[in-house]
Amino acid sequence: MAKRRQIFEGEAKVIFEGPEPGTLVQHFKDDASAFNSRKKGTITGKGVINNRISEHLMTKLGGIGIPTHFMRRLNMREQLIREVEIIPIEVMVRNVVAGSLAERFNLTEGAVLPRSIIEYYYKAGDLNDPMVNEEHVTAFGWASPQELDEIMSMTLRINDFLSGFFLGVGIKLVDIRLEFGRLWEEDQMRIVLADEISPDSCRFWDAETNEILDRDRFSRDLGGIAEAYQEVARRLGILPESAPYDIQGPQIVQ
Repeated sequence: MAKRRQIFEGEAKVIFEGPEPGTLVQHFKDDASAFNSRKKGTITGKGVINNRISEHLMTKLGGIGIPTHFMRRLNMREQLIREVEIIPIEVMVRNVVAGSLAERFNLTEGAVLPRSIIEYYYKAGDLNDPMVNEEHVTAFGWASPQELDEIMSMTLRINDFLSGFFLGVGIKLVDIRLEFGRLWEEDQMRIVLADEISPDSCRFWDAETNEILDRDRFSRDLGGIAEAYQEVARRLGILPESAPYDIQGPQIVQ
């Protein structure tokens, strides 16, 4: 089998050339990181879990009319996606006070916000992904005002749907980080949801106890990291084909 050409490698995924023009293969790694890669580690089996969770959620969103780059899952760690032009903005939707929002404004973590807050961050790890506003986005040409309007509309729909969806399995969607891209089909362009949706890109808390079920267990040294990811998959009814008992970790790499 010919070796696939690697297009890009990030903190949690590797992107390879796809089997057909206009497609890519997204490979989910077990690598974990926090604080803009200042802390790194490995959570054995995380890539398998995230692949299944992201597949499940992208499929659900597609079912309500949200266009995504997802095509189909290929194996336990890989999925076939459409090639898109990534917009270099991370869109963060906050429903509950947590993380940097609590730190920046001296708020009590866990407080429910009066309404969801949307923040934009420029995707630039060497600059620590600075928060930006709509003026930065449009002035620097990262996205047009019309594209931002579409992104905002899709973001609100995604957040509303997933908030209710997760509440139905006893999980509180505290916040979610989304990425979008431009999909070109002949001379037509449309904005689609890209990247992944998983415990790496969301804050998930148990709806009754507020137990953390996401990557914060790694960044805060809480332990039980693999078990938390596995619990999210279990509640969604999508544990991987391999025995979940094989998922160990994490092992911290200095």
